[in-house]
Parts: sequence; structure tokens; C-alpha cells
Amino acid sequence: MTRWGMVIDLDRCTGCAACEVACKSENNIATVSPEQADLGRTFSWMKVMAQVNGDFPDTTMRFMPRPCMQCDNPPCVKVCPVSATYLGEEGIVGQIYARCIGCRYCANACPYTVKYFNWYAPEWPETARHALNPDVSVRPKGVIEKCTFCHHRLQRAKEEARSDGRELQEEDFQPACAEVCPTTAIVFGDLDNPRHRVHELKQDPRAMRLMEELGTEPKVYYLTPRA
Repeated sequence: MTRWGMVIDLDRCTGCAACEVACKSENNIATVSPEQADLGRTFSWMKVMAQVNGDFPDTTMRFMPRPCMQCDNPPCVKVCPVSATYLGEEGIVGQIYARCIGCRYCANACPYTVKYFNWYAPEWPETARHALNPDVSVRPKGVIEKCTFCHHRLQRAKEEARSDGRELQEEDFQPACAEVCPTTAIVFGDLDNPRHRVHELKQDPRAMRLMEELGTEPKVYYLTPRA
């Protein structure tokens, strides 16, 4: 059984935010107004967190890209009263926007705060509408949205592999964030497939998962910075 996951090397991440930009562009994520931002209603499916260590002038800064953790034991799925959020058979936590009633139980249950409530109907300038990705829906007001590891890309790669009469290969599919990372800090693949690089990286001595003591079993691993 396939278990899609991700390994992010914090030693390689420079905080350039290319992953954020690629995620917004790939998934039709609207930019909120200054008024909405003042209310704390900004959202980004991939967010680069910054941490400053030490006292000035002897300071260092580290960056941590934070997508959805795609948990194997996701608390968000357990609390959704209409099953709008679900755990797929390949380990991706999906979101059925047409079923979501906007109760926000899932957002409150997520310890990683990676689910976002759409407070308004997105408005796109006429010049920007032609740049929207036709493979991804534009979410309406009142629903929860989140990272899905660019699931639409996975489906396309599966169809192409099937039409070619072959198995899906590791290089056939990359989410937008991993594809654009200039330092290859983000590695994506099947965590249970020994032929995939993530399978090896997740066993690295530096590998750790965020708040794994909560029992959520996240499928995003981080390689901690070397001393």
C-alpha cells in the first residue's frame, strides 16, 4: 500500500518562500485584503515559519516549511460531522468542499493549525482569471481548505502511467512545493517504498516529526539542523 509523505531538510531550507508562491499559484489560493489580514484571516497551505536563535548580534535564523502533516491518525477526520475531511487509501487527507458545512471543528482539532476557513468569496481580477489552474477548484465562502500534496497532479500522473502501460515511478509526480525548491530541501515520495528517497531519509538519525507525542502519526518528517 502506498503512503505518500514528505521529508524536509531544515539544513537546506533558506526561507526563500518559493514553495509558498508555487503552492498559491498551483492551487488557486487567493490573496486576502489588508482588512482581512488585520483580522488574522490570511491563509497559506504551505507556510514558511521563521525562528530566531540567540541574542543580537550573535543570532541565527532557521526556517521551517509547514504543509499539512497528512496524519495517519488525523484528529480532523474524527471530528467532522459530515465526513467532508477524510483519510484516503494512499494516506492523503482530503477535503470534499461540496460537503463542508463550515463548522470548523477540523480546524480546531488540528494541532498544526494548517486548516484554513474561507471567510469570503474569492475575487479575481479579470487579468488573473486566465492564470487560474483549471485542475483545481476555486473554493467558495464558508468552507475549510488545506494542502492535499497537489493531489490533482498525482491523479494526472497515474492516468499517464496507466495509458503508457507502466507503473507509477517516483519521478512521475512531485507537488508544486517540492518541484520549485531551489535547494531540494523538500523531498516527496512513498514512505514505504525502499526505492523512494523519502524511505531512506525518514530513517536518518536527524529525522523527527512535529508533536508526534500526540499520536497523530504525521507523514511529514523534518531533518533537524546539524550542530
